Amino acid sequence: MRLELTRRGDYAVRTMLALATNHPDRLSGRRIAADMGIPVQFVPHVLRDLARANLVEGTIGRSGGYRLARPADRITLLEIVEAAEGDAGQSTCVLRGGPCGKSGVCAVHDVFAGARASLLERLAATTLAEVADRD
Repeated sequence: MRLELTRRGDYAVRTMLALATNHPDRLSGRRIAADMGIPVQFVPHVLRDLARANLVEGTIGRSGGYRLARPADRITLLEIVEAAEGDAGQSTCVLRGGPCGKSGVCAVHDVFAGARASLLERLAATTLAEVADRD
């Protein structure tokens, strides 16, 4: 079983960690890419996702760059993941690859739904500040 982020989700988390550890300084996309080992061509896409979710704010110009839109202790990992990956609450049947059918749920539905709910709860309860302090 694989529980992992897509590349976009991975880059979003790393971008937010870079911004959290350099707060309140603004960072350029190139600096984020270099510091976090993200290919530079992906950073604008990730920053756009994060800005749409009101997690980062950017300033254009020579002294511009990006910074967190609010303190790291008020941003959850779930917000970051959902900004990049979409609604984490959507579920597909682990046996059928789509929604459980009209005839009912699959045999493992309740177990996997409970595990998914626990994961989402944990991500929602963990702040960016908590994980940035571990880095």
